[in-house]
Amino acid sequence: MSDIRRSILWVIFGFSMILLWDRWQIHNGQPATFFPSGTPPKTAAPAAAASGTEVPTPTATAPAASDASGASGVPAPAATPVVRQRHTVRTDVFELTLDSEGASLVGARLLKHAAETGKALQKSFTPLELLTTEGGRIYVAQSGLVGQGGLPTHKTPMRLVEPAGTGSIALADGQDRLVLRFESEPQGGLVLSKTYTLHRHSYLIDVQYEARNIGDTPVQARVYQQLVRDGLKAGSETPFYSTFTGPAVYSEAAKYQKVEFADIDKGKIDIQRQAPDGYVAMVQHYFTSAWLIPAGVERENFVRKVDNLYAVGQIGPNMTVAPGAMQSMASQLYVGPQEEKVLEAIAPGLELVKDYGWLTILAKPLYWLLEKIHGLVGNWGWAIVALVVLIKAAFYGLNASAYRSMAKMKAIHPRIMEMRERLKNNPQLMQQEMMKLYREEKVNPLGGCFPILIQIPVFIALYWVLLASVEMRNAPWIGWIVDLSSPDPYYVLPIVMALSTLVQTALNPLPPDPLQAKLMWLMPLIFSVMFFFFPAGLVLYWIVNNVLTIAQQAYINHSMGVPLKLYLPQFK
Repeated sequence: MSDIRRSILWVIFGFSMILLWDRWQIHNGQPATFFPSGTPPKTAAPAAAASGTEVPTPTATAPAASDASGASGVPAPAATPVVRQRHTVRTDVFELTLDSEGASLVGARLLKHAAETGKALQKSFTPLELLTTEGGRIYVAQSGLVGQGGLPTHKTPMRLVEPAGTGSIALADGQDRLVLRFESEPQGGLVLSKTYTLHRHSYLIDVQYEARNIGDTPVQARVYQQLVRDGLKAGSETPFYSTFTGPAVYSEAAKYQKVEFADIDKGKIDIQRQAPDGYVAMVQHYFTSAWLIPAGVERENFVRKVDNLYAVGQIGPNMTVAPGAMQSMASQLYVGPQEEKVLEAIAPGLELVKDYGWLTILAKPLYWLLEKIHGLVGNWGWAIVALVVLIKAAFYGLNASAYRSMAKMKAIHPRIMEMRERLKNNPQLMQQEMMKLYREEKVNPLGGCFPILIQIPVFIALYWVLLASVEMRNAPWIGWIVDLSSPDPYYVLPIVMALSTLVQTALNPLPPDPLQAKLMWLMPLIFSVMFFFFPAGLVLYWIVNNVLTIAQQAYINHSMGVPLKLYLPQFK
């Protein structure tokens, strides 16, 4: 029995070491080896241009006099003065801020998601600000044209022509959509129009570009779109777990490709450049923004860094705009939470921004089941409890086999201890006698280990489901647990978790070696310390799993006539 328990504890210890190794990698500026994580940028590196296409330099768009002279290879815009201003647009799900410089989206407050979490939310509700240029943060969505002759870019002054007027614009009651149309001054022979269409109950924005040639010669132009942000970490960050923040590129051929900030700093950018489908996104814990050109339209993806800002974007196909003619391109911009079902409906692969890591194949069905249970019970905390119960029921056969094997080992444990003491000076004979005893009693020393090991990937996948799901954010359970995504403010759940782990340990005989006995008790305690920093939802699922494990083990021991006994340490 002690051999089996040590094997299981070493598996837990090894898993803990993997987590600690990932944290050490991130601390030293390296990408995590095993689990999704984000890494803050280190020193600046030269920007990586997009395959020879010069996209204007990303900038922090603050209300000031417009100056496009700094654009890469793009001369200053036409001299027609335009008063720079910001327009506030409100729907039922978010409040957007659009800058007249380039008609860029420079602010997005998500009205249904609070900036505060946990106990802080009980005092106030401030909408979460995803896109922003305030408080030393930069996170914006920009677009424009690239080509010869200094075309309109995200630095070009643009006027709001629909709806007319200035000030706050809001989606009225009974209105299902809101249209805003911006138009640039002539530049390089072209006038660029951008039309944003906002929809009720939706974080998805339709964007339409129209390039009109007012000159007398044809003009070659391409639409570019980019998401630009600083390298500050956004999301959960504790000594024991982290989530990814940074650019991501998806195409059907290359699938989902994340790019760490540290890799951009070093110029290590390995993405699918040319693609006929997919999207580019800027990802952080629980939330994302993404540019989506329709499938079938060729685009060129790029990731780069300029002036301590990180950009991910795409450049559309070449358009030849004849004199007096107009060319257009449609696109979409998503700015909102990582709600899996919503993202799946928008575009293939967009749900992958909700990053489950290497266990996605197990995590997705677990999330589906968790969501179905929530639909029945109406509370995410109780949904977690019910899901763990269902998983334990599904693995009951495997667990029963393991615990029967453990019970048999426990029954012959006194004989093994006597044999070890009697033959301690003859290890070879002791080993032979032990193997003979196992054969006579039909006991497999490893019979309790393998069934438990098989279940570990399932519980790691559930770990990532609970960590990645925005539904857990500010979701209450009972009493003092007002946010399943934040640590228990009073540490009640972690303490219960530690006690349940110690009970599990005490149910099994101690090894005769004093050092092994100490490790057998110390490793669960060390492992439990991590849970003081974990979100309450994760701790809850481990507690339920522990309690069910103890109950099942006690039941099987009783059914086999093995008395329930606690083996407490006697360290000297």
